[in-house]
Amino acid sequence: MGSGIAEVFARAGLDTVVCERDATALRAARARIDHSLHRAVDRGRIDPEDREDAWAHLLFADDLEALADRQLVVEAVVEDEAVKTEVLSGLDKILAAEDAVLATNTSAIPVTRLGIATGRASHVLGLHFFNPAPVMPLVELVESLHTHPEVAQRVEAFATGTLGKRVIRSRDRAGFVVNALLVPYLLSAIRMAEAGHAAPEDIDAGMVHGCAHPMGPLHLADLIGLDTVEAIARSLYEEYKEPLYAPPPLLSRMVEAGLLGRKSGCGFHPYREG
Repeated sequence: MGSGIAEVFARAGLDTVVCERDATALRAARARIDHSLHRAVDRGRIDPEDREDAWAHLLFADDLEALADRQLVVEAVVEDEAVKTEVLSGLDKILAAEDAVLATNTSAIPVTRLGIATGRASHVLGLHFFNPAPVMPLVELVESLHTHPEVAQRVEAFATGTLGKRVIRSRDRAGFVVNALLVPYLLSAIRMAEAGHAAPEDIDAGMVHGCAHPMGPLHLADLIGLDTVEAIARSLYEEYKEPLYAPPPLLSRMVEAGLLGRKSGCGFHPYREG
């Protein structure tokens, strides 16, 4: 997600710093963005000149200090509240401008809890992109109880006018709009597979060919990442205590086994030989 969001910013002509503390992950981010930009050219979405211009707007760094002069920082680390809190707290101390905005790309963690870990809760909000960020037009904007209305208005105008995204607003509730509706559907499909009601390929085929969905729920869960689906489900269950939000045992076992979906090569469907 971080690579995709960085690409969106660079393609909008914005000087963009991509920061990843791990050198291997930073190299992977560069490779993902490069591959995505070349694919966009191959598919006729952008011209070769646009690809070169976007690449010229990208800077890669392995130290958060490289973000000190930024006006907007989008945090897109793992969907873990403790990790996100640590990163946002560190960024708060680094950013030089008092009116710099910290945005979190969390899928489900309440923004208020993340914002109060900083000294600028009025300038912290949720800016939730969807995968793949360069292609999907939607962004959820989430104000916490502390977010200043003017800050939210400024970021919404930026997301629509500069990034060209369709923005919807949500109250600060776990899952926001999309995942509060989507994740129970995905969990229901996982429970159906777990119970042996139907095979994964048949569950997916049913929703694709019977309901005209572009992708079946288990394929979609694999694309999102089963660890991310589980993390969102836990956040939803913690917030609402509704059984339909609880991660099914099969999902938890697959995550423990490292079967995370497309990114690991295997989930409910295989994505590489063996």
